[in-house]
Amino acid sequence: MLPVPLNNIVIVGGGTAGWMAAIALSTLLRGQYRIRLVESDEIGTIGVGEATIPMIQRFNSVVGIDENDFLKATKGSFKLGIEFVDWGSVGERYIHGFGRLGLDAWTVDFEQVWLRMRALGKAADLGAYSITRTAARANKFMPASQEVRNSPLGDIAHAYHFDAGLYARYLRKLSEERGVQRVEGKVVRVTQREGDGHVDAVILASGERIAGELFIDCSGFRGLLIEETLATGYEDWSAWLPCDRAQAVPCEPAAVLTPYTRSTARRAGWQWRIPLQHRIGNGHVYSSAHMSDDEAANVLLANLDGKALADPRVIKFTTGMRKQGWNRNVVALGLASGFLEPLESTSIHLVQSGIQRLIDFFPDRGFSAPDIAEYNRQSRFEYERIRDFLILHYKLNRREEPFWRACAAMEVPDTLAEKMALFASRGRIVRVDNELFTRSGWFQVMQGQGLQAAAAHPLAALQDEEETARYLENIREVVARCVDAMPDHAAYIARHCAAG
Repeated sequence: MLPVPLNNIVIVGGGTAGWMAAIALSTLLRGQYRIRLVESDEIGTIGVGEATIPMIQRFNSVVGIDENDFLKATKGSFKLGIEFVDWGSVGERYIHGFGRLGLDAWTVDFEQVWLRMRALGKAADLGAYSITRTAARANKFMPASQEVRNSPLGDIAHAYHFDAGLYARYLRKLSEERGVQRVEGKVVRVTQREGDGHVDAVILASGERIAGELFIDCSGFRGLLIEETLATGYEDWSAWLPCDRAQAVPCEPAAVLTPYTRSTARRAGWQWRIPLQHRIGNGHVYSSAHMSDDEAANVLLANLDGKALADPRVIKFTTGMRKQGWNRNVVALGLASGFLEPLESTSIHLVQSGIQRLIDFFPDRGFSAPDIAEYNRQSRFEYERIRDFLILHYKLNRREEPFWRACAAMEVPDTLAEKMALFASRGRIVRVDNELFTRSGWFQVMQGQGLQAAAAHPLAALQDEEETARYLENIREVVARCVDAMPDHAAYIARHCAAG
C-alpha cells in the first residue's frame, strides 16, 4: 500500500517554540501543507530564553533571516561565550568561549599541548589562545571574516542575545507572510480518534474545532497534548539538577554592552545576566529547599546593573524530559518536551534540533513506529548529553554552602563519570556520536571548574619544549593582535544593527 501524505499541521501554542516551528515548516515544506498555529492572547509565555548558541545561525540561514534585520527587530546583541563567576569557588571566573582553542599541530590536539606546557610553567591562561574569549574580555566583536585565511579572524563563532517576545513577534510576521494561519483562541478540549488515540482536533472556547493530522505541542510546561491528553510521562532529573525555581526581571542597561552572557553562582543557585541593546535580562535560578522565594528575589534585585524595570516573577519547574517527545501524532517542542535550566543557553537550540529531527523523520498518515522510535532515541540522547554537561558545572565546585556541598557529593550519571575519568587521567575528551558540546567546550568547563588532568597525552612531548613554547607564544600574539583590530561590540551594533 502506498503511503498517504498528510497535509494538515496544527501547532498548539505560540511563543518562541511555536513560531520557530511555524517559520521552519512553512519554509521547508514550501507551502504544500496547511499550517495553523493556535494561541491565545490570554496566555502568557515564559520568555526567559534570550541567550543562544552558534547553531542558531544555521536556523536563521535555512529560514532566510538576515542577521542585521533580525537583531534590529529583537533589540539583540552578539554573544561570544558565557562567563562563569564563583562557580569553582568564590573569586574564580572563566569564560566558556565559542569556537576552537588554539591551533592543532603535530599528532595531538592543541589542548594536550597546552596541558603539557602549563605543567612546565610555559603556557599562558587558556583564554589567551581563544579569539572569542579574548575578544569577550575586551568587549570587542566582529563576525568571522571570509576574506582572511589561516587567521583567528576567520574562526570567530558567535551567537545572540535577544528579546524573546520580540523574536516571537518577528517570526510570526515572517510565518504569516509564508502562509501560516494564526488562530486566536484558548483550547478548552482535545478530542482523540477512536481506535488509536491519535489527537484529531482541539476545541476552542469559541466552539471552533481545529482539526489536524500532525499536532505540534508548544503549550509550555503544561504539555496540553503530550501530557494532559496522551499521558506520556515525565522523567525527573532533579536529583542531579536540584534547582526548581527561577525569578526573572529586566533592568536598565549598563554603560558597557558586553558580548557574552554571565552566570554568577549564588548561595543556592546562580544568576544570569543577558545584555540587550535596550535592557539587561536577569534571572535567579535556585533551589527552594535551600532558599525562600523572598530571599531569592532579594538576591536578584541586589545584584542588578541598574534600576529594575518590573517586579521579579517566579517560575516553577522540574528539570527533566518527557519520556517520549513524539507520542502518536503529537510532537512536543520547547517546554512541552522538557526543561533544562538555561545555564549553557540550550533552550532555543533544543527547539531548533527538535524541528530538524521532525523534518528528518517527517511522517505520512501512517506515522511509522520505527521512525517515531528513532526520533525519540535521538531526542533522549541529546537531552541526556546536555544534562551531563550541566551537571558537570554543579559537581565540580569547591564552595562551602550546604547546597553546593550536596552538589559536589552527588553521584553523577555513568556517562558523565566516564568523561570525567578520561579527562582526569590524560586530559582526553571523547565526543560521542553527534552530541552537542564540542571537545573544546568540555575542556574549557572541566579546566575552568578545577578538574585537573594527571598528565597530558604522552605524544604531546614529541616536540621540542622550546619550539613548543614559541608555537604557543605565536598563537597568543596573533590572537591578541586580531582582537586589537576588532571593533568595539557596541560600536559594531551601532553601525550595523542598532534597534533605533
